[in-house]
Amino acid sequence: MTRINTNVSSLVAQNRLQSSNADLQKSLTRLSTGLRINSGSDDPAGLLASEALRSEITGLTKSISNTQRASQIISTADSALGQVSNLLNDVRGLIVEAGNSGALSSDEIAANQLQIDSSLEAINRIAQTTTFQGRKLLDGSQDYVSTVGSVSSIKDASIDQAKLGTTGKIDVSVDIKKAAEKASVDIASDAFNAADIDPTSNSEVAINELDITVGGEVITVRGNADLLASVEIEANNSLDAVAAVKAGSESGDIVIEVDGDTNASDVDDVLAALNGIDGLEATTAGAGTGAATAAVAQVTASAGDAANIEVTGDGLDSVTVNYVVGTDAAASAAFDADTNTVTVSLGTDADANTLSNIKTAITASDASISADIVDAAGDTTAANDSITISTTDLPAEATATKVTAGLKDDLVFQLSGTDGAETFNFGAGTTLDQIKSAVNLVSDATGVEASGTTSLTFTSSAYGTDALVSIDVISEGDDGAFSDSLSATRAVGKDIEASVNGVKASGNGNSLSINTSTLDLSLTVDEGSSTDFSFSITGGGATFQLGPAVNSTQQASLGIGSVSTGKLGGASGRLYELGSGQAKSLTNDVIGAGKIIDEVISKVVGARGRLGSFQSTTLESNLVSLNDTKANLQEAESSIRDADFAQESANLTRAQILVQSGTNVLSLANQNPQNVLSLLR
Repeated sequence: MTRINTNVSSLVAQNRLQSSNADLQKSLTRLSTGLRINSGSDDPAGLLASEALRSEITGLTKSISNTQRASQIISTADSALGQVSNLLNDVRGLIVEAGNSGALSSDEIAANQLQIDSSLEAINRIAQTTTFQGRKLLDGSQDYVSTVGSVSSIKDASIDQAKLGTTGKIDVSVDIKKAAEKASVDIASDAFNAADIDPTSNSEVAINELDITVGGEVITVRGNADLLASVEIEANNSLDAVAAVKAGSESGDIVIEVDGDTNASDVDDVLAALNGIDGLEATTAGAGTGAATAAVAQVTASAGDAANIEVTGDGLDSVTVNYVVGTDAAASAAFDADTNTVTVSLGTDADANTLSNIKTAITASDASISADIVDAAGDTTAANDSITISTTDLPAEATATKVTAGLKDDLVFQLSGTDGAETFNFGAGTTLDQIKSAVNLVSDATGVEASGTTSLTFTSSAYGTDALVSIDVISEGDDGAFSDSLSATRAVGKDIEASVNGVKASGNGNSLSINTSTLDLSLTVDEGSSTDFSFSITGGGATFQLGPAVNSTQQASLGIGSVSTGKLGGASGRLYELGSGQAKSLTNDVIGAGKIIDEVISKVVGARGRLGSFQSTTLESNLVSLNDTKANLQEAESSIRDADFAQESANLTRAQILVQSGTNVLSLANQNPQNVLSLLR
């Protein structure tokens, strides 16, 4: 019994010793590797979680290096663009200096031009030599490839960012809902007096009346003497049973061509051809069915008959009718009761100047007068109604006097526009044309232009809400009506309203832009254009992988356009045009050169700002975010997989004590049988 107990004690001690040795071995392994999980058997679930975290950490590590590389590329491009900006500023200074042509000699201006040429060469050189690991950055190779150049209504385009996705293409559709507008202020004609008009009085129109025989019928033709001298019939068998006025004979000696073969023209065809001539009236008492032939002899009319506008009124002994050249399309009339004079302003539309229309205008001008159309004998006849008075051939002895408009009283006003303000001082009687000339003379300083014939319109040169026309009337005489005739004292333009692929675009004058997660672009269309258009972006751009997963949401695409002199520019022109012999050189157009350089500087500064914004807000923030995420994932992975040295050290000490204790117990257990045997001996 004692031996059995001894063996059991020894076995237990051995088992405890083995367990303690295993714990000691694990603790030693964990302390030596620093890992809590050294094999799948240590913690299967923990191993899976740890490996997943390690994979994410690896992707984050590469994303961080990608972001740092992208930032280095952007810094390289920005540094080169900074040098381009310096050169452009130097060019602008030279242009401003060349504007002082009154103080600079031609040799000095030529020297400035040479310096500009050198700067343009330097800009082209920078565009070609700015590289990163052999990849050119500013020559346009990093810009997007698109069909925007095929749209005729686009004056300038910039595609800053586009995600092409799996299809590798974006179709862009632009719907212009409202075109951009200029600022405009109207001054009605009430602001001006009509100038004195005193043409010779004569209301008679000399007419001819002649009879010709066609197809056995007599055709009576009436018309202005200058329009109707004779009528002749000629054969033209290719007309296919119609009649026509021979080319070049619409006035004076009129020739009517008729079809004389088996498909002969008839009298009605000749009547239609004659009545198709403005100012002529042809009639016949016959049936109009007789066949027209070319055998009719030429008939010459006798001049001297006249049609007259006869004006009468209650209590009036006589009324004078004066003809002048008007500015409206229709004929109009005005009656002056003080002088018993009717002034007829002929219309700019020739068809509007018939005696019938003039009669109507006179009758409508004043209720106290009436008008009739009479012939030389004083008889009223409808045959004269369609006779037309030409603005280039007024009645005999009448003088064509153009109506001019003048201010009713002295006027001083300040005109302000987008570019500046000017004060104008005009005296009473200053004509509308004189005001227009004065305003347009300084339009480059104010940004406001003047136009109009019977009224005046001030219009901004620019488009959009930044465009301004403001009129401040400083003083005006008591009889003046300028202030009261203003449609407004201040007006602004309207920006273009459009959508791009259904997204409402921001408008600025004739320019529109959108910035979404997939597309960032700006376009400038023709002035006042309302034409819809579309184009496609088919590739290009610089794509940067900024996230641990390879998909479009974790990539950033950026377009870096060319800064060569042939590409830099805007609506006013391209930078190369500032070179020697070009359209905007210092000797050819220094003002145009100034406009181009301002647009180019704005575009380069905008490109630098866009790159800087991408670097600071996208790349640097992404770098911070990636580093924070990586640190958190590393901490999580460490908490799962790494060994706790304090805990493992304690475990090791405990295991060592247990091993030592087990060894001692086992030693004692092994000594008991020996002691028993020694007693037995």
